[in-house]
Amino acid sequence: MNAATSLRISFFIGISVICWAFAFPLIHLIVFVEQDLSPINLTILRLFVACIAFLILVFAKRKTVSPLQKKDVPAIFVLGFGGIVLYHLGLNYGEQFVSPSIASLIIATIPVFTVIFALVFLRERLTIKKTCGIALSFLGVAIIALLGSPNTVLHITYLGGLFGVLVAAIVGALYTIGGKKLLPRYSGFSLTAYAVLLGSIGLLPFVNTSLIIQIQTLSLTSSIAVLFLGLLSTVIAYSLWYIVLEEKTASDLSVYVYSIPVLSTVISYFLLGHLITIFFVIGGILIIIGLRLVNVKKRKRLRVS
Repeated sequence: MNAATSLRISFFIGISVICWAFAFPLIHLIVFVEQDLSPINLTILRLFVACIAFLILVFAKRKTVSPLQKKDVPAIFVLGFGGIVLYHLGLNYGEQFVSPSIASLIIATIPVFTVIFALVFLRERLTIKKTCGIALSFLGVAIIALLGSPNTVLHITYLGGLFGVLVAAIVGALYTIGGKKLLPRYSGFSLTAYAVLLGSIGLLPFVNTSLIIQIQTLSLTSSIAVLFLGLLSTVIAYSLWYIVLEEKTASDLSVYVYSIPVLSTVISYFLLGHLITIFFVIGGILIIIGLRLVNVKKRKRLRVS
């Protein structure tokens, strides 16, 4: 890899990581601070923006995009609705009650759940290192959930928020497992585009007058945030990431993925004024160490959720 290519790859990685890191505080800003959109209406708007962009990209790159096979349509719909639509619904709901920092660290455990589900569904081997990594990650999640925020009160809404984000992490891992069976027939970009486009159809029954009312009263701040989430955090970040995966493996990029919750925490501090506790730092370190153990010597090209 020459210097120019290396610089281009580093630039693409940086853009993707920054876009994903900003997503967590921006979601919190929309559904909790501004309260301009409900979790489901934010999901609808974000994916609507993403669908328009993906349609344009698929048409523009139609010569290189993997053709959609009719027999795969039901599977991709289920994959997209479960791993993308439900993922965003869970995350958006959760961020009404938990901080972006906590949400980003819980979502970072997707590789841990992926290993667990691969053990169950794909009969992959569980090593001692991966077992230790899973245990450390779950310990870290428990610490940040119970002690990660100042003056944490374990009321029902907070626990419900934690559950929503946890569900997002679980369906994100299931998306990765389900996507493995389709990746031999589709490129990473093609599968993501089709999953978003087909999965979003499942949101049509949830479109109602509340969406129109909330759009009409949407603040400029929330409007910009929705566009950022749909275009940059969803379409641009994943498109660039799959270009990077043409040159590097997912395990090579794992260290950059680990930086997302760290960067998201810093952004939340400056953008929303969220404080960072020592227990949050301890829990975050345990999660990242656990993720490192889970991903050790993992050389396959996998989708980054």
